[in-house]
Amino acid sequence: MKLRPNSPCLRLALSLFVTASVSFSAGAAQIAASIEFDLVPRPSGLPDDMRSLPGASLQFLSIKAIDGFKIDAALWQPVNKLPSGTTMIVQVHGSGSNLAELPLRSVARALSPKGYAALSISTRQHDEHVNTDNFFDVRKDIEAAVATAKALGYTSVVLEGHSLGTVQVEYYAATNWDPAIKAVILTGPFGKLPWKSRNIIIQNEDIYKELTAAARGALKAGKPADILSMKMPYFGQPTPVTAQHFLTYRDELTSAADGTYWIPRIPHPILLLRDQADGVVLPFEPYMLVSAAHAEGSLVQGITYVVVADQHPVSAAGHTFTDNTQPLINAVSAWLAEQHL
Repeated sequence: MKLRPNSPCLRLALSLFVTASVSFSAGAAQIAASIEFDLVPRPSGLPDDMRSLPGASLQFLSIKAIDGFKIDAALWQPVNKLPSGTTMIVQVHGSGSNLAELPLRSVARALSPKGYAALSISTRQHDEHVNTDNFFDVRKDIEAAVATAKALGYTSVVLEGHSLGTVQVEYYAATNWDPAIKAVILTGPFGKLPWKSRNIIIQNEDIYKELTAAARGALKAGKPADILSMKMPYFGQPTPVTAQHFLTYRDELTSAADGTYWIPRIPHPILLLRDQADGVVLPFEPYMLVSAAHAEGSLVQGITYVVVADQHPVSAAGHTFTDNTQPLINAVSAWLAEQHL
């Protein structure tokens, strides 16, 4: 219907618009969304070594991301040192893990008495939520952690991701040029996750294509967060998966979880570390990231790749540096010192 300039309908519409505008502009400013945090009691079921060493403290937080998701966090801090003069390491765990994951807690525990702080978070794909999240949403969890660190007074932030958390950190660092972020650390880093998912993790073209079709069908039906009727092969075990996870992490056409794309867009120095006995990340994968970081036009301010020596048999335990934490801690500590952080 075409409205004439003096029609009653047009006058009513304009009246409603002006009334609504006045009601908002005349009142106090409104808050559309916010990031909040608070101290909470120590969670139950944590590992015995999830305790601070002399010279450091450990507290626990609940952080509300901008979309309302509640994030559990562990805050490691050195005693008698102001946040303004301390580097904060924001730590992001791997697939289906949480804030107490190795190797993150080993690094946080060891470095906090040496003058570093760490904020380890459980993202929205922690524990039983494995393979259910939307890749793009985890950015909000990291954003909330960085905002919390800054609210606590920290002005120097290092992002550390482990395993699946590496590509989540890469994406955040590449798309948020916050001047507080000074460097990036990646332990057990995948190269190109959608390619790896199709050719190494799933290793079955028929199943891969069925999952692709099922995920697209669920998205079209408006059910991206629902568990698909078929399971995804995942390191030898079938696992439930949602359409949003498959399409944003695993699908070669639509996934954004490609470290080789994000890493040259990170304007910071980067440290990569892989355990020699890692049975999850293959030896060639970190070199894919190193190559991408060295590409013409890359923004990376220097990249260091360290293979942490480990004579144990190749295994999943090697992926988390389980039997090799001290050499990892030494490598991280030395690199941070080189960066004057």
